[in-house]
Amino acid sequence: MPGVLRVPPLEELDVQEVAVSSAVLKAAAHHYGSQCDRPNKEFMLCRWEEKDPRKCLREGRQVNQCAIDFFRSIRTHCAEPFTTYWTCIDYTGQQELRRCRKQQAAFDSCVLDKLGWVRPDLGDLSKVTKVKTDRPLPENVYHSRPRPQPNPPTEGQLKPSPFGSRLFFWSW
Repeated sequence: MPGVLRVPPLEELDVQEVAVSSAVLKAAAHHYGSQCDRPNKEFMLCRWEEKDPRKCLREGRQVNQCAIDFFRSIRTHCAEPFTTYWTCIDYTGQQELRRCRKQQAAFDSCVLDKLGWVRPDLGDLSKVTKVKTDRPLPENVYHSRPRPQPNPPTEGQLKPSPFGSRLFFWSW
């Protein structure tokens, strides 16, 4: 029936929360990003394609469950170095990572030794990746066209702009 809004029942929306502070999230971000990359990207793909968050509740639950499992693993195997690391971040003036490199090294070493997780290099998590999904393509997206492909690799050498940096225009 058009015009009727289906609201999911409370049982469908009720999930265990990941109750951690911003300092904890910031300290865990690199490892969390690499460990929960697939569910996060699957959820974002669903949100972009469906344009309706109610249709992506299953993917959202998978993201939430991955985060809970991630923090349980950290608590089980590396609680002490992780607590030292996020506490350092929390007590620096503006949650700056650069002031806590020694604690970060201890945490990264623990995670590598006990869980086998390598800290991703800077920028690795922001690279465009292709997500293979089992979800059917919704009818309202692309009208029978295939899913978009990531941009092809750049050919040739990229040169700086002859007009200089854009920061020049905003430096006054």
